[in-house]
Amino acid sequence: MTDIQPDEPLLHQGGSARLRVHARGDEQEVDLDRDAPFGWWPAIAIALVAFIDRVEINLIAGALPVIQDHFGFSDTVGGLIPTAASIAAAVLLLPAGRLADRAPRVGTIVIVVLVWSLCSVLSGLATTFLMFFLVRIAIGAAGQLYNPPASSLLADYYPNRSRGKAYGFERAGYYMGLPAGVIIGGAVAEALDWRAVFFIAAVPGLFIAALMLTVKEPVRGLGDTIDRLRAQRTGVAPPESEAHVDLSVSSASLWADAKELLRIRTLRGVILAQAMLALGVAGLFYWLPTFLERLEDLDTDTASGLAGGVGGTGIVIGIIIGSRLGDRHESEGWRIRLSTVCLLVGAIGLSLAVLLPGVGLRMAMVALACAGFAGAMPNLTAAAANVVPAASRGMGFALLQFLTTLGGAFGPLLVGAMSDVTGWIGYGMLFLIPPLFLSVVLLWLVRGSYDADAARASASSSR
Repeated sequence: MTDIQPDEPLLHQGGSARLRVHARGDEQEVDLDRDAPFGWWPAIAIALVAFIDRVEINLIAGALPVIQDHFGFSDTVGGLIPTAASIAAAVLLLPAGRLADRAPRVGTIVIVVLVWSLCSVLSGLATTFLMFFLVRIAIGAAGQLYNPPASSLLADYYPNRSRGKAYGFERAGYYMGLPAGVIIGGAVAEALDWRAVFFIAAVPGLFIAALMLTVKEPVRGLGDTIDRLRAQRTGVAPPESEAHVDLSVSSASLWADAKELLRIRTLRGVILAQAMLALGVAGLFYWLPTFLERLEDLDTDTASGLAGGVGGTGIVIGIIIGSRLGDRHESEGWRIRLSTVCLLVGAIGLSLAVLLPGVGLRMAMVALACAGFAGAMPNLTAAAANVVPAASRGMGFALLQFLTTLGGAFGPLLVGAMSDVTGWIGYGMLFLIPPLFLSVVLLWLVRGSYDADAARASASSSR
């Protein structure tokens, strides 16, 4: 059973309509002329969730040299920690997607954040490497579970015109958490102790869980209803669609649901491209502080600070430019074409960051790479939302996150293993480059299918 409203509301003069906005609540007047009819707080709250998730996950990257010294493990084992955690997360993502299409999404997100905070404390309490490794797997398993309900919730709160910006907030939180975790991990490990790193991270998690409780559960399909009402006002009928995939909530198996979703050509391209991108980005941020420490002879604090600060600057620039440009056009595959260009810029930047010697040149190219990657992500997420019917978005985002998580799982392990085999971490970083260029090719191949897939999704959502 889905929340989508069966009857289209009547438009009022002045560009407003009465809609049931929240799952538990009466109808209210909604201004259709506003880009964000319900304000930006839901997007900001979810951005904070994404931020604290990535901070906690990447604390280990900043403190890795100190943790390696304490437990005495190799680069391959160091790379295996996030890989095992990501695989554990991938196993749970499809069930989490189905849950997101059935259960209250806000409550699910709050529970996930509380589990992170507990696992962070347990990381600092670990007395053996095996204990530490198992706790990191547990937090990795919980780490991605906020994404399906959060992405589905954002698509309901924000119509297409503002989805790029809404997902831009979430992606900004996610990607800003990468460098922030690296900086905090390195600084606290250097100043205090690597265990203190994980104790400190638990506190903001509890605060953000409380903030998330202020977000109300929206009616499923709300954003799509607003888009249809806007089309009524302008006299532009939604595009006619051919026979579409029936993706309404059903009792079919997880794999049957996933198979149906993968019939959407644009979604396939976005998923595969993001999986390749995740491999490169995960390997880059996990090993960049160690890379700078070894090749540029920097201490742990300086290396993690540079990696996080420069990377974060690039991310902010990319998110701002990418989300603003992405919301300018709503048709003709604009989001896909823009994302393709952004990923190409990022791939070139990362290539030069690995190949060019000198701290200044490397950091300039890291900033360029992060700006490119961050510019693509909100548009790819918004494109995925637009080509999946509202009733199945939880499962759609779970599938996206499932394969993206698997892709990202092998980036850190690949770099660590090649570093041990060759004796030089630079060779390991070079192996991240081909998948990034492959992601550019994959997006380019599906650029023409976006409009037709979005029209079919809109037709399914209005049934």
